[in-house]
Amino acid sequence: MCVVLLRSWGASRNDTNVRDPATIPALVRPRAHPCGQPAHPPPATWQHGRVTSATHSTLFPQVPDSADAVLAGLDPEQREVATALHGPVCVLAGAGTGKTRAITHRIAYGVRAGILQPASVLAVTFTNRAAGEMRGRLRQLGASGVQARTFHSAALRQLQFFWPKAVGGSLPRIVDRKIKLVADAAAACRIRLDRNELRDLTSEIEWSKVTQTVPADYAAAAAKSGRDIPRDPAEIAQIYAAYEDLKRDRAVIDFEDVLLLAVGILQDRHDIAEQVRAQYQHFVVDEYQDVSPLQQRLLELWLGERDSLCVVGDASQTIYSFTGATPDHLLNFRTRHPGATVVKLVRDYRSTPQVVHLANGLLSQARGRAADHRLELISQRESGPDPLYTEYADEPAEAEGAARRIRALLADGTPASEIAVLFRTNSQSEIYEQALADAGIPYQLRGAERFFERTEVREAGAALRGAARFGNNDALLDDVVDLPSQVRAVLSTKGWTTQPPAGSGAARDRWESLAALVRLAEDFARATPQATLADLVAELDERANAQHAPTVEGVTLASLHAAKGLEWDAVFLVGLAEGMMPITYAKTDEQIEEERRLLYVGVTRARVHLSLSWALSRSPGGRPGRRPSRFLDGLRPGSGAGAAGRAAAGGPGGIERGSAPEGAVAAVGTRRRTSRAPARCRVCGRTLTDAGEMKLMRCEDCPSDMDEGLYERLREWRSAQAKQLGQPAYCVFTDKTLIAIAEAVPDDEGELARIPGVGVRKFHRFGAEVLAICAGQEGVRGADGE
Repeated sequence: MCVVLLRSWGASRNDTNVRDPATIPALVRPRAHPCGQPAHPPPATWQHGRVTSATHSTLFPQVPDSADAVLAGLDPEQREVATALHGPVCVLAGAGTGKTRAITHRIAYGVRAGILQPASVLAVTFTNRAAGEMRGRLRQLGASGVQARTFHSAALRQLQFFWPKAVGGSLPRIVDRKIKLVADAAAACRIRLDRNELRDLTSEIEWSKVTQTVPADYAAAAAKSGRDIPRDPAEIAQIYAAYEDLKRDRAVIDFEDVLLLAVGILQDRHDIAEQVRAQYQHFVVDEYQDVSPLQQRLLELWLGERDSLCVVGDASQTIYSFTGATPDHLLNFRTRHPGATVVKLVRDYRSTPQVVHLANGLLSQARGRAADHRLELISQRESGPDPLYTEYADEPAEAEGAARRIRALLADGTPASEIAVLFRTNSQSEIYEQALADAGIPYQLRGAERFFERTEVREAGAALRGAARFGNNDALLDDVVDLPSQVRAVLSTKGWTTQPPAGSGAARDRWESLAALVRLAEDFARATPQATLADLVAELDERANAQHAPTVEGVTLASLHAAKGLEWDAVFLVGLAEGMMPITYAKTDEQIEEERRLLYVGVTRARVHLSLSWALSRSPGGRPGRRPSRFLDGLRPGSGAGAAGRAAAGGPGGIERGSAPEGAVAAVGTRRRTSRAPARCRVCGRTLTDAGEMKLMRCEDCPSDMDEGLYERLREWRSAQAKQLGQPAYCVFTDKTLIAIAEAVPDDEGELARIPGVGVRKFHRFGAEVLAICAGQEGVRGADGE
């Protein structure tokens, strides 16, 4: 399909239209100095951390001063990801386990250690926000120059450069909205469509293109995939064909054509493919469970015969199959790359044990291939409040109840920006907008205009730029000295005040945007006391280029799909009634399971507070015929035992290597894979969720059968090891791990390998000495043989 589409645009073998190499954009032009450094490094700018709803702090951390410093603070599995720089790597990362941290530190470590050249790395993801966040983190880690883009952005850059060489002329215009073209195509076929049908037909065309299905094959492909199609398949195929003809007649392409044409050029022109491969030698793909067949084909063409690929994903967060996304590429990665290193991240740093327990319970009832590979999360946080389950008489009462609880959270000190209300469909938003407005609570709709594209933000940026340039002659700044006061003075001319306007609406939205800039200036000044207004303007420019927006104060209203990749201190999951969760049109087992995964994504957005609610009727006085979502059966109080839970087949973490030998090393790499039940206390049998208790395999307050003498010998040995290595004692083994060893008293390598806290590296480094101490042997030598 890709080559056919390309040739329909008059593909030519004429190479006379080649641009000067100096004009090749960064995405396709090598820019290395003979010594391996960029020939023209970007100007030095203040390196900042991310300031989004996913963090608690807006501080500006310093750049690590060495490659080893990049690894500081990573847990053992994250460190394994960061240092696995050769060959194929697959990272199975549960929600909240720090996957973005792991892969950005991997890139930064490789760059800072001189193993990877920045210009040779391409990191791809699925949203501009995620790509911007990745660029921001890499800049913060001192790895500027690495390309972090969406699939479409990367493909478009290549397409724009190579189109004159491969086809001739300029790249056709990309249509902003294809729905008008679909309407014209339907009219040409003399088929009348209403607004909803137009939207559905547009989605069918998009699905067809990302699955590389041509109009003639649409009916068979839709039937094979079990799609719930909106009209007769022959009519859809007819409109699809007419749509493609109209695009050619009008000399335009659509969003999906960007990928199709890029694939077509790389397949058809081996010289161009080799030029791209000469530029990029290392690839990182985030959210790999969401890759479509078309994106996978593009990735394969970028790679060629090489295997320098790191993919990151979680099959349990596959929620976009309606767009053509499939977790099969993630789940089949080890089959395609038998020698791959597989690292499982299951330490959840985001959510409390109570939230994690609910998330694990939700997936324990799942079925299907994705469920067979689910990861059982282990919370690393302190205990928090239990999730709240609330049943309301009707939807207005549910919205008012959420607003009351949100007001209580605000009164207790939770920032509005750390609270979210998540629903299944966007049509549910209005009633919550009204309830929050009536309660005087500011809110923002997720998916609205990008922060740096808002009119008030652009105007504020222009005003700050002018003040930085001509501030000495501006009477407005005569009486202010520090940077935050200067910013407040300038933005006061654009509508910022010390107190927000009453109510909600456009005026409040404008004020919230300006207030976000004021807070950013305050954080920037705290991090760099000597910073000037010009420095702040440069920082804002960097952020705008990366689409790295500051936090806007206001409760977030968003659909569950739009909430993917975000997190908040408090999350309200609303409308959890049958017919909405799962949605009515989810009929097949696969569709039902995707709805379950969507709810799982919603649950795992919460750090501390989680509220789940449903209404028995739509309107006040209506018949109370609804029932809570089936997904909550066995989880919410009073709902019975529910379906029997299953342990995660993927196990609670670890590292697997494709070339691992038999014996002890293999036992360490796969020791948790065969676990078929949740971790339970070996004394009282209670299910364990706390990370420390899971290391001990018992509750903290259950009696211990520890060998006290062995524990003391292990502590003395650890102290000597730490002194020789110049590291804190816990970097050798934590107290909990020593206690677990002293309780288990392992006799052989297999028993030691099964103790939580004994990772691959520590097993290799310390295993023989620990077993010798357990066996009572005296005079065990340290790491340096002393």
